Amino acid sequence: MQLDRFSSAGFDRGAPRVVEALWLAANSLLLSSWLPGSGWRVRLLRIFGAQLGHGVVIKPGVRVKFPWRLRVGDHSWIGEDVWIDNLAEVCIGAHACLSQGAYLCTGSHDWGRESFDLITRPIAVADHAWVGARAVLAPGATLGTGAVLGMGSLGKGDMTSWTIHVGHPAGSRRARPAQQRSKE
Repeated sequence: MQLDRFSSAGFDRGAPRVVEALWLAANSLLLSSWLPGSGWRVRLLRIFGAQLGHGVVIKPGVRVKFPWRLRVGDHSWIGEDVWIDNLAEVCIGAHACLSQGAYLCTGSHDWGRESFDLITRPIAVADHAWVGARAVLAPGATLGTGAVLGMGSLGKGDMTSWTIHVGHPAGSRRARPAQQRSKE
C-alpha cells in the first residue's frame, strides 16, 4: 500500500460538511455521553436524519457515524456503547436488539490496491434479530429475521433466519426455539 495515494474524493458523505460538523459535536457531546435517557437521543438522531420507529430505545454511549444513513424499526433496542460505523446504510428491523458494545462496520479498504481504496457495503439486521454483546457485523452482512449473532462473534455475509450464529467467522449452530418466533 501507498497511503499517500489514498483519496476519498469519490465517497459521498451524504450530507453537507456543516451538517456533518454539527453532528460530530452533537454525537460526541450528547448522544455518546453517559447522560441517562433514551427519548431525547431518539429525537436528536431524528433531527439529523435518522429514520427511527416508535418505541426505539437508545442507551448511553452509542456512537453513530452518519445518522442520515440509519433506519431502525419499531420497538428496537440499541444498547450501551454500540458503535454504528455507517459509511453506508444500516437498516435495523422492528423488535431487533443490538447488545452492549456491538460494532456494525460498513467500511473497509481494498488492501490489494496501492491506493488502499475505500470500500463500503450496507448492513441489514432484520426484524426480531439479536446482535449479542461485543459482536461485530462486517460490511455487507445481513442478519436474517429472528437470527441471533452470539456474544463476541463475527457476522459476515448472509446469516440464516431463526438460527443462532456464533464464532469467528460466525457459523450456524442451531435453530432458534420456535416459541421465540412471533410474526415473521
